[in-house]
Amino acid sequence: MRPLAASLAPFALALLAGLAQAVSMASPWDGRPQWWLQLLSLAVLAALVQRAGTIGRAAMLGWVFATAWLTGTFWWLFISMHVYGGLPAPLAALAVLALALFLSTYYAAACGATAALRAGPALRTVIFASFWLLAELARTTWFTGFPWGAGGYAHVDGPLSAFAAQVGVHGIGFSAALLAFALSLLAHTQTFRSWRYWAVLAGAASLLAACNIAGDAQAPAARPGLSVALLQGNIAQDQKFEGRTGVPVALDWYGRQLEASTASLVVAPETAIPMLPQQLPDGYFDALRARFGQGRQAALIGIPLGSYHEGYTNSVIGLKPGAEVYRFDKHHLVPFGEFIPPLFKWFTTMMSIPLGDFNRGPIGQPTFEWQGHRLAPNICYEDLFGEELGAQFANPATAPTILVNVSNIGWFGDTVAIDQHLQISRMRALEFQRPVIRATNTGATVIIDHRGQVTHSLARHTRGVLTGEVHGRDAITPYAWWVSRFGLWPLWLLPLAVAGLAMWRGKPRPAP
Repeated sequence: MRPLAASLAPFALALLAGLAQAVSMASPWDGRPQWWLQLLSLAVLAALVQRAGTIGRAAMLGWVFATAWLTGTFWWLFISMHVYGGLPAPLAALAVLALALFLSTYYAAACGATAALRAGPALRTVIFASFWLLAELARTTWFTGFPWGAGGYAHVDGPLSAFAAQVGVHGIGFSAALLAFALSLLAHTQTFRSWRYWAVLAGAASLLAACNIAGDAQAPAARPGLSVALLQGNIAQDQKFEGRTGVPVALDWYGRQLEASTASLVVAPETAIPMLPQQLPDGYFDALRARFGQGRQAALIGIPLGSYHEGYTNSVIGLKPGAEVYRFDKHHLVPFGEFIPPLFKWFTTMMSIPLGDFNRGPIGQPTFEWQGHRLAPNICYEDLFGEELGAQFANPATAPTILVNVSNIGWFGDTVAIDQHLQISRMRALEFQRPVIRATNTGATVIIDHRGQVTHSLARHTRGVLTGEVHGRDAITPYAWWVSRFGLWPLWLLPLAVAGLAMWRGKPRPAP
């Protein structure tokens, strides 16, 4: 029994470390990210990989860690599929686990590749971080991409956040992997006693401190303030598209708030108007256009658009005086919720989710210009893909000055998904140095400044209006510059070059 227990102990530790990684994204007790826990849990995995002994065992440890991490991060998908989609609980739980198991193969490959290459401590550190970055990038881009819970999001409040405007969330994740592997080397006595190791750590700490001190300098707001009113209807998800309950409540409440608001810009969340314009009661849509067709106010409103023949889009319309109706169509659609992947029609027919197959809007759609500001809408989890939002920043003259997210996280109940999505929006604010305003159905409805700090917030799962002032920005960050031109290719090329160097410098370890 002892040999068996000793053999299984590393896998149990990998599982616990993976769960800790999930908690680090947004803790259950206060919803805040825990950057130190992300580093510590990843350091545990790095130490386990170094002691694995074989390539296969290292890969399995990475698979266990990542499966626990990802399942613990997006477990709330179960709620959307079972509670609101009607999928039987065992199938919903199996679907979440299957998604985590599949995505975990990237990280298993990263750990196995790290164990396969022989190198000294310094090169091994860079190798591990490079392969970890490749795994994160693969999860972000392949098979439509689902990078929810990427390691960099745990650092939105940590010292590594100073690098967001230069390298983005994945660059932060790479830096975190470097630090985590360096921490794992403390388990080796010879490393612990090396003055060079401690000198490098001291240098890294000094660099982080210097970056954060420099980042504290206040810069004047680039543009005058814009008063905003963000609407949060708190329409129960199981009633939202019901013609006798949620729909009339939504039409009445949002209609009254849009009429009564005195803010310069009013924003209503994703599908706040839960019907196509041609399905609305007579005169409803015309009244909205007339309301904002004159005066000094404008509105951005979430609404589905389209028809049976041309297809449907998850959209935002913009209304302002003296202009045609502005339109933004969601580009990055949610698999199973907004489009049906090939060969999975059978799966979606088991769920009762309305409007499950939308058309895709293009990347880099025009901004909504209002009172000297250029507002760039994005819908729901689209703000998870900073490289796609970055496409609008190639030309400084037309780049957004304010980012606007409209969401409906009601699909996932009162869970940590709300907090996780808030941290995602805060990271986008840091990357682009732009304020982000968020109007949601159930939360988090907030105003985030260009430094990623929440300045105004509305209590979640309440019905209300959040008012405040937001200041747009003009400067183009280094991250916005390179991601708008090259996408994520610079991040792909860096670890591939490191891997090539490692294979050239040292011989791969033979497979077991």
